Amino acid sequence: MRPLLYEHRGRRPVVPESAYVAPSAVLCGAVVLGERARVLHGAVLTAEDGEVRTGADVVVMENALVRGRAGHPAVIGDAVLVGPHAHVNGATAEDEVFVATGAAMFPGAVAGAGSELRIHSVLHVNSRLEPGTVVPIGWIAAGDPAELFSPDRHDELWEKQRGLDFPGTVHGVPRGTSMRTIMARQSVYYGAHRDDRRLDG
Repeated sequence: MRPLLYEHRGRRPVVPESAYVAPSAVLCGAVVLGERARVLHGAVLTAEDGEVRTGADVVVMENALVRGRAGHPAVIGDAVLVGPHAHVNGATAEDEVFVATGAAMFPGAVAGAGSELRIHSVLHVNSRLEPGTVVPIGWIAAGDPAELFSPDRHDELWEKQRGLDFPGTVHGVPRGTSMRTIMARQSVYYGAHRDDRRLDG
């Protein structure tokens, strides 16, 4: 079986001969894989209105999502593991980064070389993790440079997080915009996929 490759907004995935994309994985739009990249079953790499680029020897495991956005491409360096159910959305993982199961990286985030985001950890929008930093299981990293927060420090996290502008970075709206307005915009944004075209692989 051939992998699921789609043209989106006139751009097609680029998959080198040395790469492997599982038959149930999806590559959509301006996705460029590096040499010996491996995209396993159920993973989705989607270039919405930005790019997705991986380096060499990258493994994107089962059911992970890597999303490229305008102004925030998803850039994955060499020798990076993106674990099962992980979410790399408009973020950069520099060389030799470990993104564990269920970890999330949000738009504008940068995980420095050799850093680790352990199981279900979060690197918040517009936050930068110093090279070699470990984010413990379930913890949140926020700020530039990122400060580490345990889940029970929500009030302190909110003080740091408020200035990172999640709604402006992710949805292009000011804080306090109604969900009805946000979702009307998101419906139009993701509606662009109605014109995607399946490629023969």
